[in-house]
Amino acid sequence: MKNPVIAASVFLLAVLSLVASLTLSVRTDSGSMETASQTGNAESTAAQPADPLPEVKPPVVSEDPRLKGMVWIPPGKFMMGEIDTMPDEFPPHEVELDGFWMDATEVTNADFEAFTDATGYITTAERAPELRSIKRGSDLENVEILPEFNKPGSICSLQLDSRKDIDPAKGAYSWWQYVPGADWKHPEGPGSNLEDRMDHPVVHVSWLDAQEYCKWAGKHLPTEAQWEYAARGGHSKDTYPWGNERNPDGKWLHNIWQGEFPVEDIGEDGFTRTAPVRSFPANDYGLFDISGNVWEWCADYYQLEYYSESPTHNPPGPTSSLDPQEPGIIKRVQRGGSFMCSDQYCVGYRVTARMKGEEDTGAFHTGFRCIVVP
Repeated sequence: MKNPVIAASVFLLAVLSLVASLTLSVRTDSGSMETASQTGNAESTAAQPADPLPEVKPPVVSEDPRLKGMVWIPPGKFMMGEIDTMPDEFPPHEVELDGFWMDATEVTNADFEAFTDATGYITTAERAPELRSIKRGSDLENVEILPEFNKPGSICSLQLDSRKDIDPAKGAYSWWQYVPGADWKHPEGPGSNLEDRMDHPVVHVSWLDAQEYCKWAGKHLPTEAQWEYAARGGHSKDTYPWGNERNPDGKWLHNIWQGEFPVEDIGEDGFTRTAPVRSFPANDYGLFDISGNVWEWCADYYQLEYYSESPTHNPPGPTSSLDPQEPGIIKRVQRGGSFMCSDQYCVGYRVTARMKGEEDTGAFHTGFRCIVVP
């Protein structure tokens, strides 16, 4: 008979994966800004990329309904990654991409509802867990799910009253938990709904759910390289989509956490959960919420050291997943940060910041946007 503690722990692999990812992403904005400002450093200077090709115009297209709400990202070259940040953002390497179309906003609840109404699709959070992200042949292959945990649901963050609520033995598990009944229609659990949130990004969608939406819409998830290139908006050397200063002129340009993390988000940017898409200015390619609001799934498997072997032209990502922290779990790349990102914990809203998630699991701060390649 299997150890029930092990079985229960494995059932919560999604939470483990999330916390491990956030732990890897811990850093401070001061470090980010220091790196961005080291223009006199010979290594940084050598790594400066060429800007995109501004003269390239979008291809002539017919009245393709797929392109509604999308913007053209021109072909060009850029330097992907960063020096002196997180290990998986190194080394910076030149990438050349063909042009593509990208959703101007994250896929909204209204968009996703149109998909489910048309297809009858049921998301992974609305079904009993199946542990589909466990690699065959791994040490986790034969684990079991305890009956009391075998319920549809997804990952949410608890609201803590004070730092005294943080159990030192649990760490981040003090505020992250699996919530039965949480799904895209019920973002915070069974007592919540989408009233007045149809223009917010859809959340609690797994990578598998996003793939099914893309098939229906005739689109694709962006590769990680396409995502970072588009997020930069033609600015090859900047830390954020708009420049190197997080709050130019004292203005908040993205939906992230302000206040004592993880106790209180005081909402200086106007929001303490997801924000309606287009709540903040677009980058110079016309992309909204490319920093903050919700993490966005990319097509790529996650590998810590992929940048060392990435091809130069249209890199497709690695052919398999390998996260050294959890090698037995299949991970996909997430980008852009979310409303849970704080300068005290996870600075995931930088253009180079990488996250990884279990491909069959969503969370209340995870969504996606799509691309179309001519």
